[in-house]
Amino acid sequence: MTSSSQVIVVGTGVVGSVIAEHCLDAGLEVLMIEAGPRVSRAQIVENYRNLPLGAKPDATASYPPADWAPHPFHGLEHLESTGPNKYDPTYIRYAGGSTWHWAGTSWRLTPEDMQLRSRYGVGRDWAFDYETIDPYYNMTERKLGICGPADPADQWPVRTRSMPYPMPHLPLSQGERKFTEVMRDKLGLRNVPVAQARNSGMPYDDRPACCANNNCVPVCPVGAKYDAATSLNRLEAKGATILENSVVYRVETGEGNRIVAVHYYDRDKTSHRVTGEHFVIACNGVETPRLMLMSADDRNPNGLANSSDQVGRNMMDHPQQGYTFTTVEPYWLGAGPVVNSGIMETSQGDFRADHAAVYFRLNNFARNRDIAKRAMSSGKVGRALDEEIRRLTATSLNVVAAFEMLPDPNNRLTLSAQKDWLGLPRPSVYWDVGDYVRRSSAEYSNPLAQRIAEAVGATDFKPASPEKFSTSKHIMGGTIMGNDPATSVVDRHSRTHDHANLYLPGGGAMASTACGNSTITMTAMAFMAAEALVSEAKGA
Repeated sequence: MTSSSQVIVVGTGVVGSVIAEHCLDAGLEVLMIEAGPRVSRAQIVENYRNLPLGAKPDATASYPPADWAPHPFHGLEHLESTGPNKYDPTYIRYAGGSTWHWAGTSWRLTPEDMQLRSRYGVGRDWAFDYETIDPYYNMTERKLGICGPADPADQWPVRTRSMPYPMPHLPLSQGERKFTEVMRDKLGLRNVPVAQARNSGMPYDDRPACCANNNCVPVCPVGAKYDAATSLNRLEAKGATILENSVVYRVETGEGNRIVAVHYYDRDKTSHRVTGEHFVIACNGVETPRLMLMSADDRNPNGLANSSDQVGRNMMDHPQQGYTFTTVEPYWLGAGPVVNSGIMETSQGDFRADHAAVYFRLNNFARNRDIAKRAMSSGKVGRALDEEIRRLTATSLNVVAAFEMLPDPNNRLTLSAQKDWLGLPRPSVYWDVGDYVRRSSAEYSNPLAQRIAEAVGATDFKPASPEKFSTSKHIMGGTIMGNDPATSVVDRHSRTHDHANLYLPGGGAMASTACGNSTITMTAMAFMAAEALVSEAKGA
């Protein structure tokens, strides 16, 4: 059993995998520790195929948690939610992490997204500017194999790229093309192709081209979409050791408050201790702050990396609201990836001083399942029922508004009195989307959504309640970044202010959410952390 390594990486998702590979390529010894099991793609696909019909929309339903590594799952209360809004993240504790079931959407931040405080007087500024992160976005797009539009007018952000995408964007479906034309001609809005970690028409990184299965969530059956599980064999070939079914429950400090070891339980609840020189906790925005709080000791009575009292605070996501309506003319969505385009220009403007920005996307999910239930409730049978299913499938649209959210220290993860199977405290999150988001829903997104619905010829539009939001499952903020150790957990390299050899990269470190999905920014930050770690290890 390996008991020591130069670099210890806890977590095998995209952030942990990128850092591990960068360290391996630099000649460092790497041990990766994963709480959950390591499974094959074939097993996940088979799980998905055998689910009851009503379970398939749940992104985690194909990933039943192990007793020793629970995660949010229908029927399983792993995470407690308190506060005026329900916090309902979706993540899995499997080797490869939650990129197993992500949509692959890869929007970059804009320069404005990173300067909310200095530009609009709200939120926080990042510890660096867009020009600093741009080359790491380029690295990310090549590592993950991201396809995107070549025309600068169709890119997001517009005309800020220093390198082209590795692959051209995927074509829009018939319905998406029609929606794009309507938005342009009637509302003057640009619905642009989404950059996404999916191979478009060519193999890339030993992964095949997308074949338009339209079940990217919960799993790409052929591996055209990047997920971190596809990199694990390559990491092992480069010399990494990967321990699965190993739940790290304590991070140990030593002289100078440096990290000296991690402790983990195996699936039989036997405890092990692993020592190292450099430590990366790359779980996710829930499990990382939870581990820091569980690791409190005499030197750090409030938890590790927590002299600022910010560990677990500032929990963020992209609150979202959905609009489902029926049109007169058919759109026939469902061919190609589940998210293939979006309206991002609505996320920029001076209005951000008063209310949240919002990003609108037309979901390209095939809606046959939902429509069949709706049609059957009409009382029609036989040919009439068949015709009704066809009509509604062709004319049913779902548009989602995803909001940016400000960091609020009251949105806080703490340790619950309830324990899991290993006797470890479950995470508990107080959650309030805030008036900044609620004002945006009432004053900005609902009126704009109604204009969108009218433009496409909706016959049954209903505005969303400005009090009801779901989460986008994009976990951010719990180990927030900043230049001031008194008000933040990690520095610009995701290295903790309190422990010189401890890195907490990923969504937890993000200082603002913007409106686009967080994975590409998390990965760019992982490259920044990896460079700093290697430099430290080499004594540069």
